[in-house]
Amino acid sequence: MIDNQYKFSEETSKIIGSAMKVHSALGNGFQEVIYQRALEIEFTFDKIPFQREFEMPIYYRNIQIGTQRADFLVYDKISVELKAVIRLEDVHLAQAINYLEAYNLEVGLLINFGERSLSFKRLLNKKYHPE
Repeated sequence: MIDNQYKFSEETSKIIGSAMKVHSALGNGFQEVIYQRALEIEFTFDKIPFQREFEMPIYYRNIQIGTQRADFLVYDKISVELKAVIRLEDVHLAQAINYLEAYNLEVGLLINFGERSLSFKRLLNKKYHPE
């Protein structure tokens, strides 16, 4: 599953592997929070460093206008957004990309547990700027 054409391929492959273990054990049909809790356990077993429901400020014109929580921040650099829907829609993709841009993270994963087979998308923030 490691493909060097993707940034952080080794890390994202490990994350996806953990998600596959969860989906294999639970299948589809549960609420998103159940998969969050199970993935938190799997990350711990797989020794993958993470923060769950990582809260970040949202700014408009350099003024904080609120906060947003990503499902996971993994390896301190990869946003992981979970869904439990029948099919991923453009709105889910837009949300995950918005998180990358708001947090200025380069890479993210959108993982859907709601389908018969686990589905995921690797995301790249085209507006990313190293600090």
